[in-house]
Amino acid sequence: MKIVFMGTPDFAKTSLDAIVKEKHEIVAVVTNPDKPQGRGMKLTPSPVKQYAIENGLPVLQPEKIRKNENFIDMIKQQQPDVICVVAYGKILPAELLKIPKFGCVNVHGSLLPKYRGAAPIQWAVINGDSITGITTMYMDEGMDSGDMILKEEVAIGDNETTGELWNRLSIIGANLLVKTLKLIEQGKEPREKQGKNYTLAPMLEKSMGNINWEQKTAKEIKNLVRGLNPIMGAYSFLNGKKIKFWKADVIPENTFMDMYEEFAEYAYKIKEIDPGTILFVDEKKGLYVKTKDGILSVLEIQSENSKKMKIDEFLRGNKIQAADGFKMQ
Repeated sequence: MKIVFMGTPDFAKTSLDAIVKEKHEIVAVVTNPDKPQGRGMKLTPSPVKQYAIENGLPVLQPEKIRKNENFIDMIKQQQPDVICVVAYGKILPAELLKIPKFGCVNVHGSLLPKYRGAAPIQWAVINGDSITGITTMYMDEGMDSGDMILKEEVAIGDNETTGELWNRLSIIGANLLVKTLKLIEQGKEPREKQGKNYTLAPMLEKSMGNINWEQKTAKEIKNLVRGLNPIMGAYSFLNGKKIKFWKADVIPENTFMDMYEEFAEYAYKIKEIDPGTILFVDEKKGLYVKTKDGILSVLEIQSENSKKMKIDEFLRGNKIQAADGFKMQ
């Protein structure tokens, strides 16, 4: 089929590669404009653009697509059978949705109608979900509200980060897109309306990474840490310095007491200690922080103007004492 592909990050590149290998005719690749990155703020093309250039595919990078008659005309001239959209980052206007013969198909990183929106993978991890998946769907003018075509369910690991789940789902999404296009070509694709029972997955804000030790449970903090890894990192402040948390685990109080018998006689006092307080710190044994309902074992961390480190490496170069406290800014 003749396909216009619209996408931006590496998640989308995996799908583009899959349909290229299926010998579909990619008449245009649409991706976001190059963005400044790194310390030198050098303009950098998206992963999708890089792939398209390497494979000799035509690239379009409109700043906006709404009320952009030139762009709409260029797509019309290509006479695509299908427009495939994977993590493009913009809602498509009605005039664009009407162009392809068989419609516009989207690969979405959740089991719709759960988690419509920009960050479904991240929110599934942050919320501690055990199951997620991929949905292919026909696009309409709403946000991820079109008729569903295919779904594939996957389990989320207890310690899996957003980055790890992102990579797994990108492959599943690519394979599901290939299956979806085959069914559309054969006229055999299923079509299921979503209904009104949906949830949203809005864009993430940097402020949500600020750990609220007073209100969040140990499990909620762990899920926030892995949910924001590697996007921006959960963070807190220790002695006025910003510290990012990249990996952490929950340790029940009784397990902690069994590990460190010297604390057993003080067990009754733990409930009186403020959440965020460092209970125990040792280069070889780790860093343990009190939460509102348990203990957080910090496994990977990063201080200001430094690199990510495993906790033993971090503690060898940074003096931290028990009874110091992590705080919100």
